[in-house]
Amino acid sequence: MAIHSDDVGVDAITILQKGHSGTWHTFQPSQLPLGAWLMAPGRTHAALAAELFEYLPGFPLLIGITQQDPHMSARPAEGGLVETLSHQTIGWIPIDGDFETYWNQRGRHLRQNLRTQYSRLEKAGISRKLHVLSHAKEMGPAIARYARLESAGWKGAEGTALGLDEVQARFYCAVLEDYCAMQSGTVFELRFGERTVAMDLCIESDGVIVLLKTTYDETVMGYSPSSILKALAYERLFARADVHRCEFFGPFMWWTSRWTQCARVLYHVNVFRWSRLRALRQRVRSASYGPPAHSGLATASASPESPIHCTSRSGGLGASGGLPFL
Repeated sequence: MAIHSDDVGVDAITILQKGHSGTWHTFQPSQLPLGAWLMAPGRTHAALAAELFEYLPGFPLLIGITQQDPHMSARPAEGGLVETLSHQTIGWIPIDGDFETYWNQRGRHLRQNLRTQYSRLEKAGISRKLHVLSHAKEMGPAIARYARLESAGWKGAEGTALGLDEVQARFYCAVLEDYCAMQSGTVFELRFGERTVAMDLCIESDGVIVLLKTTYDETVMGYSPSSILKALAYERLFARADVHRCEFFGPFMWWTSRWTQCARVLYHVNVFRWSRLRALRQRVRSASYGPPAHSGLATASASPESPIHCTSRSGGLGASGGLPFL
């Protein structure tokens, strides 16, 4: 962990891992949607990384800063010591105005589909209810229900589901318990009668709610439980005065476009010790017709280069904004 401060206080924090061949990069486990790098407004990736070169063990030649969010810090210009690469396009919903206006802006197919599902449920005598869980003591049983639901679906078949006794389940339970203790954790749970059919795990900060994971009962045919859950959950969010954005932080998929047209591109930043190293890397990449095999460098994934723009109120999960790094 590296902490940067000046006379006023801390203005940057990062967690780094040693890579290969003289590289370091930000800590980036699969559960973390953004790279472990926070800096105050006015600070830049290049300037902070340049100081880090003097404090990291060994003789680092490159620092890779992964999965940065343009909502929190603008994508730096290419050139000199800096190289940037697009990571992936993500979507978000501005929670602004009223739900009815938002809903009327959705596509005709989605709105008609939900009307059809509500009618089918009513004709079948099946009640639907959205449960909003936000107390720490509710998280253990909620994660257990989530794990059972996900394990029964395609993720269970592929071995990627949240298991009841796995480290991942304990991790998400601990995260949500901690956030709930700060009144910042939420589980949206849709039930048909007494049966849980869909769940979303969420955390929030500074008016931004983030969807961490979602699952639904794949055996419930013809009722679109995941879509019903999201419609009811978003209606709740629009009724709240303290939330102004809902983040997906996953690849912008076809289903994302049903709920929003707002999107932006997360990016990586590579900062080189010397500009000639950047030039050499670019020549090597050009000669090999693409990026080299992973060696601790931040590399781009397949993703549209340009985001779908959407205006939204500012705000996010960033830090607020010398003495050198500690």
